Amino acid sequence: MDAQGDWTSTARGMWLWPVAILVGFPIGGLVADLVVGGVDSVGAALAAGLIAGAIIGAAEWFALRQWVSWLWIPATSVGMAVGLAAGAALADYGIDRGDVVLIGAVTGVGVGALQALVLARRRIPGALWWGIANPPAWALGWLVTSYVITTNVDERFPNFGASGALVFGLLTWLLLAVLFRAAAPEVRGMAAR
Repeated sequence: MDAQGDWTSTARGMWLWPVAILVGFPIGGLVADLVVGGVDSVGAALAAGLIAGAIIGAAEWFALRQWVSWLWIPATSVGMAVGLAAGAALADYGIDRGDVVLIGAVTGVGVGALQALVLARRRIPGALWWGIANPPAWALGWLVTSYVITTNVDERFPNFGASGALVFGLLTWLLLAVLFRAAAPEVRGMAAR
């Protein structure tokens, strides 16, 4: 199979990723908001990040389970909690467009770094690119949401809504297809261990 065909096959095999993102982000944010309320303090950010991150991480893991281990779930949860707490504090818990973009970028640093470690543990070539791509992808997700679903911003949700998730899911789907295409077939079998 040529390189183009291999990439296309990998991308098609990952069709569940954008669906998982589109489902996981809104549900994770809603559940965290119902349990914690708005992200307006360090404690609320940590708790909301853990809850939303666990739900988002589980949805993502389900889509990627042939490539990554279950460690993806706690990595996403802890990364989101730490990133959201740091980002919200840096933005002084503001909800202006610039604030939510900053919160998104810093949350993306936390999530991307820990998820990249999970990818590196599975010897996925280019795992570092995942960590580098997440901050701008999270920031873009919040930027889109700030124009479309302002309720999420006003209520201080821990993550962006469906509109931002759609953009985030499609962009990261392309990157993951490139990363996993380069992964050897035996790496796929390691995910179950």
